[in-house]
Amino acid sequence: MHINKILFLVVLFIAGNSFSQNILEPEEAFRLALENNYGIKITYNDVEIAENNAGLLNSGYLPSLTANAGTTYNRDNTEAEFSDGTVRILEGAKSNRLNAGVTLNYTLFDGLGRLYNYKRLKELYDLSELEARETIENTIYNLFTIYYNVAELSENVTSFEQALAISKDRITRSQYQFDYGQVTKLAVLNAQVDINNDSINLINSKQQLGNTKRDLNFVLGNVLEPNFKVDTLVNFILKGERDALLNKVKSSNVLLQQVEKNILINEFNIKATRGNFFPTIGLFGSYGYSKNNNNAASFLAVSTNSGLSGGLNLSWDIFDSGTTITRVNNAKINLESQELIKEELLISIERDFYNAWDDYINKLTIYQVQADNIITATANFERTEEKFKLGQVTSIEFRQAQLNLISAELSRNQAKYDAKLAELRILQLSGDLLNIDFASN
Repeated sequence: MHINKILFLVVLFIAGNSFSQNILEPEEAFRLALENNYGIKITYNDVEIAENNAGLLNSGYLPSLTANAGTTYNRDNTEAEFSDGTVRILEGAKSNRLNAGVTLNYTLFDGLGRLYNYKRLKELYDLSELEARETIENTIYNLFTIYYNVAELSENVTSFEQALAISKDRITRSQYQFDYGQVTKLAVLNAQVDINNDSINLINSKQQLGNTKRDLNFVLGNVLEPNFKVDTLVNFILKGERDALLNKVKSSNVLLQQVEKNILINEFNIKATRGNFFPTIGLFGSYGYSKNNNNAASFLAVSTNSGLSGGLNLSWDIFDSGTTITRVNNAKINLESQELIKEELLISIERDFYNAWDDYINKLTIYQVQADNIITATANFERTEEKFKLGQVTSIEFRQAQLNLISAELSRNQAKYDAKLAELRILQLSGDLLNIDFASN
């Protein structure tokens, strides 16, 4: 798929979706990045330059047409002796010359170098699209890394707000109990310390959230209002597809496709360089016009010439001091290097895929465990809270149950988004990152 079609397809897919209720959905963030990210915009320009370079106007298949014109003016002192013995002396004799012409040159044959150079330019254009795709994939992965960081921090802020609300209720209850002589002043002071700690945690978390939102807005070209929110709902789309995904990695990974293009480019480069061993045959033609206004010392006062000329020319660099041979040999070595790079990259990508897959499975398992842990921590806190209200547990025990719940929530949040980013890494390796089905995501 051409890079310049990606934005159109994404916009078509998301058409009708609006940035409503100040919630930035993942598909909307994806679209905004493709439209507004500066790195992606520069990449689109690079692809356009490569497309221009691969066009017919840069192919060498078109003829060259050159026009030239000129005029010459002379003012001479002349002494002329004619064959009959007559002598004529001229002071400040004037003469001028006008000329104009058009020349056409066209290469009929150049050892097929032009053909393979043209094919090489086409492959360079395809390579530029693959490089653009790599840039876009890296940008989108970075986008979602920040996006889910915002989501995690948003949930963390909610957890700290709930913790602060519980602590405020606790200090109110402790103050009433102290007033009625049910607890000592120490219980009130402990509650106040816990409120201060919860307030500090909330302040720091809000600051981190604000900073990360600005990072996300930067990736999106700074088009969002500061008070936007992100979707914290996460669905996992990869199931037990490891072997199928590995095959896709080997066929669709953008880095591997780039190496394959470089191999093809080097093959064309060898063939184009070999064209220097053959002669070059060219066709030329011209039309010219000239007019001379001579001084009185000339036999002709005025002379005018015009006409067509044309022909074939052949040039053959029989031996160029070994330059072409050296270039061909170096091109062969470059081709061998590209093939070695491909072999190494295949091994590297397979290793990266297995590492990414294991990382995803492990993080998904940890998330599931943390989600179960939330149920336990919540039940423990609710039971402890009931006993605290009945005076059956101390404030220290209550606080510990509260801290356990907060820790479980923060761990669950981190595990959820770590697992999602691990999944996106697999999609990037397999070349599917730009084909995410947001409807099921």
